[in-house]
Amino acid sequence: MEGRVNLNAPFTGRTTDKTEEYTEDVVITRQKVYRRASGTHGEWQEFPASAAKGGIPVDRLPQYVRLMLGHSASVHRGSEPLRVSARLTPGDIKSVYRTAGRNLRPATAVDADAWINDEGRVVRVRQKIHFASGPDIEATLTLTDFKSPVSVNAPAVS
Repeated sequence: MEGRVNLNAPFTGRTTDKTEEYTEDVVITRQKVYRRASGTHGEWQEFPASAAKGGIPVDRLPQYVRLMLGHSASVHRGSEPLRVSARLTPGDIKSVYRTAGRNLRPATAVDADAWINDEGRVVRVRQKIHFASGPDIEATLTLTDFKSPVSVNAPAVS
């Protein structure tokens, strides 16, 4: 994911999401998430705003780190920035943010890492999500270039 999002306000932003299979342009508003293949002028697909959350509680990162610390987290003090690691369940994550926990419901466990810089900001989160059947999924969110909020509106209809 690359782009600008607001984390200290309602979760909104504009990103480009890349996987091995596709690249999408994404617009996140308070009510809806809009997606379409990058570089196209096709129709935007519309989803509920909760679809933007995935399994990382992006707008509750300090609470997520406290949850990790409350679940026997390892603190890697020699790393720069500081890294915190813990094994969580979807139910644990749901206690911090119901939507993210619900999105992870099919998982059996989540190996979570969070990196905290010297200003106390969470600058990176990685999750390795385990399932009873099927391959693991790894998701990484890296936060940089902290600025003032960005204005976001629904995309124009194509």
